Amino acid sequence: MRVALAVDALGPELTGVGRYCWELTSRLPHFSGVESMSFWRGFDAVPDPACLLQPASSSGRRKFGWRRRAKRVAVRLGLRSRTADWPKMAGIDVFHGPNFMLPPWVERGVMTIHDLSVFRYPETHPPARIAAYEREFQSSLGRCTHIITPTQTVCDEVMAFTGMGAHMVSAVHMGVGGHFEPWPAARRNPVLTRLGLPATGYGLTISALEPRKRIDRLLEAWRGLDPALRRTVPLVIAGASGWNNDGLRGAIASAASEGWVIPLGYVAEGDLPAIYSGATLFIYPSLYEGFGLPPIEAMASGVPTIVANTSCLPEVTGGAAMLVDPDDRAGFTTALERGMLDEAWRSGAILRGLAVASAYSWEECVEKTLEVYRRSVA
Repeated sequence: MRVALAVDALGPELTGVGRYCWELTSRLPHFSGVESMSFWRGFDAVPDPACLLQPASSSGRRKFGWRRRAKRVAVRLGLRSRTADWPKMAGIDVFHGPNFMLPPWVERGVMTIHDLSVFRYPETHPPARIAAYEREFQSSLGRCTHIITPTQTVCDEVMAFTGMGAHMVSAVHMGVGGHFEPWPAARRNPVLTRLGLPATGYGLTISALEPRKRIDRLLEAWRGLDPALRRTVPLVIAGASGWNNDGLRGAIASAASEGWVIPLGYVAEGDLPAIYSGATLFIYPSLYEGFGLPPIEAMASGVPTIVANTSCLPEVTGGAAMLVDPDDRAGFTTALERGMLDEAWRSGAILRGLAVASAYSWEECVEKTLEVYRRSVA
């Protein structure tokens, strides 16, 4: 099978969608039945997708010396119509768009819809993103042969939203990297020291700073803790910069000046296992998710976890995490206190979390994705 994959989600700072795209990119070529792989960024062929993970050069642009414009290729090969001939020219059996859309030149392909937050919660997205969906989503939907979703929750939502039947939409869970595991203190503490994190423990959330993630609710609930507990267990906030967060950034800066919040910003992939393992408690209060990799990574690292009781998070955490309503400030604060102080719950949550996380595998994710490919060309 000759597989083509869109890699527009890849960049130096990987989000959850970017991580999913990279796992497909790096693993698919090694699976039986994949005769060849090609990678595409819009109209550009990408010979080495790993280059997209490199930081920008000092000139502010990545080194795309290898970049080939589709138009130039088409002209050189004498193709009549870029849109009609490209899939044939590239020798593609299955094209997969893992980031919600299919490129405009792809006539038929598989696409992954991670969630419907743009449609369900448009107020939590920037206008440019909403405009892009209005331009491209319906067109992509009309050209897809099969839709992949990361959870059954989103699968059901997509079928209700699009009217597509179960034969057209498949839930394929994401995975957890094997490097996420409980790290002993001797292994994690050098990383924590370098990052300025206390070896005695902390609360942790890893999330983009944007409205949908409800980090503002987490700050409010943390402020409600007893001051002595706040001093003993500060809240570490890590993740990408996000958008529409001026007020949130101000609240984080204020809490940091009071000594009970430690803002980290985006964290390198290699540091994440140590940061997870050093946490006393992991919290993920997001309003809406399609999968939510951080809670699973935290549980794989042996950290008791609290998540919002919304969207797919109860499905993904499989009864191992404590569920909270992020909009119930008093209840959220009570849950945080229990998560840090109730040793019986903590011990059980660690064991349950390790068991649930062990069921998620990137190898299985890729194998099930290949099954979708096979059905789409049958």
